[in-house]
Amino acid sequence: MKYDEFMAIAIAEAQQGLQEGGIPIGSVLVKNNEICGRGHNKRVQDSDPVTHAEIDCLRNAGRIGSYAETTLYSTLMPCYLCAGAVVQFGIKTVIAGESQTFAGAKGFMESHGVEVIDLDLEECKQLMRDFIQQNPRLWNEDIGN
Repeated sequence: MKYDEFMAIAIAEAQQGLQEGGIPIGSVLVKNNEICGRGHNKRVQDSDPVTHAEIDCLRNAGRIGSYAETTLYSTLMPCYLCAGAVVQFGIKTVIAGESQTFAGAKGFMESHGVEVIDLDLEECKQLMRDFIQQNPRLWNEDIGN
């Protein structure tokens, strides 16, 4: 699979989260060109402040041994919570759909040797623009404002 195929699955996860009444952010963990886990932001659905898309994805992947050969895809640049998990587990590459909506912790990850690629996808930006316009309070809660 290529970047766009894995990102398409992350976008589908984000859309599923939106349909569930949550925040539309999705994530996919890939190892050896196969999906190990996928997830979406469930802060609203689970009433859990730390169930971000990347955390849900890692939980769904379960124990996979070494993460050194994995790539984490996320529709939005990971925040410090999720970037901490990336660094903690030794994930070497993060591919974000966009960082315009939220700058996230790109510099933190890069300072710990993680390659971070921002695809700057219009589809991801539009998904977030629409959500924030309709749910500004929920978005501000999600990013800690």
